[in-house]
Amino acid sequence: MTKSDVILKMNHITKSFGPVKALREVNLEVARGEIHAICGENGAGKSTLMNVLSGVYPHGSYSGEIMFNGQECKFRKILDSEAQGIVVIQQELALSPFLSIAENIYVGNEQQHAGVIDWEETRSKASKILKLVGLDENPNTKVMDIGVGKQQLVEIAKALSKHVTLLVLDEPTAALNDEDSAHLLQLVRDLRDKQGVTSIIISHKLNEIAAIADDVTIIRDGSTVGWMAVSPETPLDQEELVRKMVGRELNNLYPEHEPHIGKDIFEVRDWTVHHPLDRERLVVNHANFHARSGEIVGFAGLMGAGRTEMAMSIFGHAYGSGISGEVYVEGKKVNTSSVSRAIHAGLAYATEDRKVFGLNLLQNIRENASLASLLKHSTFGVMDGSAERLAVEKYRKEFHIKTSTIEEKVSNLSGGNQQKVVLAKWVISDPDILILDEPTRGIDVGAKYEIYEIIDELANQGKAVIVISSELPELIGICDRIYTMSQGVITDDVDRKGFTQEYLMKRMTEDRKNMAKVVIK
Repeated sequence: MTKSDVILKMNHITKSFGPVKALREVNLEVARGEIHAICGENGAGKSTLMNVLSGVYPHGSYSGEIMFNGQECKFRKILDSEAQGIVVIQQELALSPFLSIAENIYVGNEQQHAGVIDWEETRSKASKILKLVGLDENPNTKVMDIGVGKQQLVEIAKALSKHVTLLVLDEPTAALNDEDSAHLLQLVRDLRDKQGVTSIIISHKLNEIAAIADDVTIIRDGSTVGWMAVSPETPLDQEELVRKMVGRELNNLYPEHEPHIGKDIFEVRDWTVHHPLDRERLVVNHANFHARSGEIVGFAGLMGAGRTEMAMSIFGHAYGSGISGEVYVEGKKVNTSSVSRAIHAGLAYATEDRKVFGLNLLQNIRENASLASLLKHSTFGVMDGSAERLAVEKYRKEFHIKTSTIEEKVSNLSGGNQQKVVLAKWVISDPDILILDEPTRGIDVGAKYEIYEIIDELANQGKAVIVISSELPELIGICDRIYTMSQGVITDDVDRKGFTQEYLMKRMTEDRKNMAKVVIK
C-alpha cells in the first residue's frame, strides 16, 4: 500500500511487556486529511500502538520507526507528541469532573500572562472552541454536570486548543447513545472537511466504520494482517473485515439459538422507582414483566428509559428511592432489598460498567471471579482455597479467558476477557436469574460472539437470562422476547416473530401520555 500524501508512517513497530510481545512488526500508513480506522479484537494491540505513537511508551521502549510529516519522531512523553499536533483521546476520558469545561480544555495549556492565568481569555477562547465542536454549554459549567456525549466533545475541544493535526479517538462512541454517536462522527467529518484534521478511529462498531472510514488497517494478535480501502464506489465488506479481525469465518454474527423455554421462573409486579435525589420524579413507572426458565429476554430502550435503573433497584435496591413492587422467583415472593438478599433469592446482576462496579482492578482473576460466591466456598466462615481455585479455573477454560493463570490481574486483561470474568463471577454463584446489563459494550465482534455463546449455554441450562442492550440488532439476534421501555414505562412485550428494528424503535419512543401499562402475559 502506498499513498501520495502521507502524514504518518509507523514502520515495523515491535513492543514487548516482559516475555509477551504485544506488537510484532506492525506497519501503519495514514494519508493526510483522511479518517483512518484501526480494527481488531480486544487485546490485538490497537491501543498499545497508539500509546507508542503518543509517547506513553517512550522511544527506546519499543523498536521500529515513527515518521510524522516526513520527519522521524522519537517521543519520550505525551507532551512531545502533542507539540507536533498529535492528540490521543483515550476511551477512559481524561477530564476532571470538578473543574469547569474551560478549565478542562486549557489544563496544562493555561492562558497566562506573567505567570498569572487570564480567566477572561480562557473563557473567551473556550467559548469559541465549543462553537467549533457544536457544544452549546457555558464554559463555566462543571464537567460533572454534563453527559458523557458532551464530555467527548469537551475532549475534542481540548485537542483543538492544542492545534491538533492528527486526532486519535479510541472507542469514542462506546458509551454513547445513537444520537450522540451520530453527532460525534459528523464532527469528525467536519474537522476533516473544514479544518483539514486527519483522524484515526479505533472502533468495534462495524456500521460506524463503514459509514465514516476512508481506509481501514486490521491488527490481529499484535500484527498487521490487512488493509481495506473504503469509498462510495467500494463500500466496506464487513464480512471480510470480520474474517481478517478474528482469523476465522463467522458466518453469522449471532450463534444459532434453539429455545428450550420452560415454566415461569421470575416475575416482577408493579415495580416503581423514584429518583434518589428527587423523590417526586418517577424513573420506573409501575413495571410488570416476567421471564421463563431457558428464556433470553431483552430490554430495549433509549438512554434514560429506565432499564438500568430498574435492574439495579431490583437487585438489592442499588438505585433509587421510594421503591415499591413485588418480586417472585418460582412463584414465591422474595426479598431483594439488599444485594446479599437478592443473591440468596437466586438473582445475579452484571453491571454495565465493568471497570467501576463489576471488577476490582487491583485484584486477580481468582479473587474477582469468586467474589459473589464466598459463602459457597467457605466452611464455618473459612474460605476453601482449593474449591475456589477449581471453580474459577473451570470457567477460565470454559469461557476461553485468554490468560495462562487465574492469578493474573484483571487490569492486564482486554475488555472482552474482563467481561468474561464478570460473567464467571456470577455464573459461579449459580443463580436462577441473570440480569446482564450491556454485556458486550466496548468489545470486539469475536469476543461478542463468544459471550453470545455463553448466554445461550446459560439459557440451555434452564436459567432465565435478561439482557439489557442499546444495540437493537444484538437483542434481535439473541433474544426470545423483547420488552421495550420509554420514559420509565414498559411499552410492549414483543415475541420473536414481531422483531423488527422499526417496530421496536417505535415502541421505544412512545410519548408518556400515550402509554398504557403492559400486563404480564
